Amino acid sequence: MKQNFTVRQGALDGVEAFLCVARHRNFRKAAAELGVTPSAISQAVRLLEERIGATLFVRTTRSVGLTEAGERFLSRARPAFEELVAARDMARELGQRPTGLLRLSVPRAIVPLLLEPLLASFHQAYPEVEVEIAASKEVVDLAAEGFDAAIRMGQLVDADLVALPLTLPFPLVVVGSPAYFEKHTPPTHTDDLREHACLRWRRSSGAMATWSFTHHAQTTDIAVTGPLIVSDFPALLGAALEGIGLAQLPEPMVADAIKTGQLVQVLHAYSPMLPGVFLCYPDRRQVMPKLRAFIDHVKARRDPEMK
Repeated sequence: MKQNFTVRQGALDGVEAFLCVARHRNFRKAAAELGVTPSAISQAVRLLEERIGATLFVRTTRSVGLTEAGERFLSRARPAFEELVAARDMARELGQRPTGLLRLSVPRAIVPLLLEPLLASFHQAYPEVEVEIAASKEVVDLAAEGFDAAIRMGQLVDADLVALPLTLPFPLVVVGSPAYFEKHTPPTHTDDLREHACLRWRRSSGAMATWSFTHHAQTTDIAVTGPLIVSDFPALLGAALEGIGLAQLPEPMVADAIKTGQLVQVLHAYSPMLPGVFLCYPDRRQVMPKLRAFIDHVKARRDPEMK
């Protein structure tokens, strides 16, 4: 079947002209309101009548009235057109200033570390923007799932997204609680992990995550064993604090616990570096003002070394 490469004439063509004439009962007044010539208004209404297949106006030299078909068309077309105008105005507002709902897909572990400090100040700066945080370990399709942006670890950033770094690179560290090390000798080599209870997490794909290490520029992945399997980093952290076993976690997550003595870091020389955390969003041409405001807000509050 041969394709038609022309766009058919729209069903709404001439409706605004019709409504304006119906309101004024006068073609010249309608033309003046819409800023066109009376002949342009007359032609628009005539074409609309041809598409509908019914006469909408009764015209005399002194007056303009509605036919029965015109009355029925007016009763349905006017509220529908007003809704379309309202929808246009709402969409235009979203495209002109920061307002509306900003949806972010974020790993649970990132919320307290990065987002909570940002959200209060962002809300003060942009009170008309609502922020919805969907905390999940899943790597979602932003367009398909209706998200404006996502926060992701560097190794999970899609190539077709713009990626704004939120943090500097940081190490992945192995930690355990003092209570755990009262019963177990701290490991000094990755081979020692065979003798330890290692806390593990299962990826969203169902695969068990290995522990990664770097030594003398060589990277090694080790399938550890242990008494507990969880689904995300916060659960790993909680289990490590309880002394259930060792955990391998991003350094920013455990920095405070190490500083206060709640956790002890081991295997320092084997800690691999991660590229950091990024704010990811579609092509710059698709950025709405609400997201642009969030991006600028984030940039202003990043580590000074990243500016």
